[in-house]
Amino acid sequence: MKIYNTLTRRKEDFVPLDGKNVKMYACGITVSGEAHIGHAYQALIYDIIRKYLEKCGFEVTYARNYTDVDDKIIAKSREVGVPALQYAAQMIEKIDALMRRFEVGEPTIWLKATETMGEIIDFISKLIDKGHAYPTERGDVYFAVDSFPGYGKLSGRRTEDAYESVRIENEENKKNPLDFALWKSAKEGEIFWHSPWGDGRPGWHIECSAMNLKAFGEQIDIHGGGRDLIFPHHENEIAQTEALTGKQFAKYWIHNGLIKVNGQKMSKSLGNSLLLADLLDAYSSDAIKYALLQTNYRGDINITDDLFSEADRHMYGFYKTLAEADEAFPLSEGGNAQIDAEFDRAMDDDFNTAKALSDLFGHFKRVRAKLAAKDPTAADDVAQIRKTYGLLGLFGKDPAKYVAEYEARHRSDVPAEVMQLVEKRAQAKRERDFAAADAIRAQIASLGYQVKDTKDGSVVEKL
Repeated sequence: MKIYNTLTRRKEDFVPLDGKNVKMYACGITVSGEAHIGHAYQALIYDIIRKYLEKCGFEVTYARNYTDVDDKIIAKSREVGVPALQYAAQMIEKIDALMRRFEVGEPTIWLKATETMGEIIDFISKLIDKGHAYPTERGDVYFAVDSFPGYGKLSGRRTEDAYESVRIENEENKKNPLDFALWKSAKEGEIFWHSPWGDGRPGWHIECSAMNLKAFGEQIDIHGGGRDLIFPHHENEIAQTEALTGKQFAKYWIHNGLIKVNGQKMSKSLGNSLLLADLLDAYSSDAIKYALLQTNYRGDINITDDLFSEADRHMYGFYKTLAEADEAFPLSEGGNAQIDAEFDRAMDDDFNTAKALSDLFGHFKRVRAKLAAKDPTAADDVAQIRKTYGLLGLFGKDPAKYVAEYEARHRSDVPAEVMQLVEKRAQAKRERDFAAADAIRAQIASLGYQVKDTKDGSVVEKL
């Protein structure tokens, strides 16, 4: 198995630090707002990576965190008039429920910044003792970037090139503009914890390092997150952790691509964030996952107007074949080793879900041919598809129910005029007036719809 390591900028053989045991951490959600498709995508990717490593025989301990205290959470809590910790807890409960609805697996360990405060303060104290951090008269504590010669090795940025890319905060208290906050002194009315430097709260970067140390110790195998976190967040994690321990923090750094909407990076400021709740109201979790996983995880996903609707149609076709197989043959306890082997070949190449999904079309083409020939080995293929692609979170639903729900949902979207023509065409077919039926089909097409005949009835879709 080869995975792309951001640290070395190449694909490498995956060899854990401790035999078959894998320690894996992925940065989670800052709970300052509603869960959007970017949050769902990242959770899906690292859940799949964990599950595939387990399929390959590794023992994976997988940790994710919730950032439940930071500037954005404090600002939002003031806006809604709810105490910051209460607001964060409410958002975590809401996001957890959405992720269960999206059908993403739970990590082995859940971590929260507010439950790691003692470890954070201890971490900072040791950095000060080692000369890597310094407190100010105001009660802030900063990491001294100049004290860590390896700064920039993850992002590839030279220190002098980084000034333009990092947000400068409380610059008058810093020895170096690139120094970053480990502890922030409390402003009036803000939530705070007591510390040796005064009342305050942790900076964002130190939270993840301390949570990692708490969960795993000094070293981990895999650290994951979105590509937008490479600098400064992950760069700063490396600096403060390796300055403390003197050891390499993470052996492999994995970063998923960004979500774009019609070519623009998704952001709240642009008003183009796609909320997970809205997508789940419109599409099945299978369709959303299929849409996202068609792009290899390191590439950016461009969400166009028809991305999810096209994925929805593909999943309907797949599930319809599964339903037909279930009706034709008993459920199989067998399988097809070739399907599983092709999947493994794709995933062994840096978790290439795009290749694995493209292979589905060939698998289902063979199943449909076997169904037409009444070949009972179609049931073995179907059983293997369900088992193998279940790792991607697909095909876990009842096929007949999935098909019925899809058809009912799309019938409700079709104008009454079109549905009246569909019924008129069906009547013409019953009367064996096929010329009239063909003419009505053309009329339906002129209105922007197509009608497809199946053994379960007519399906109407937009052209």
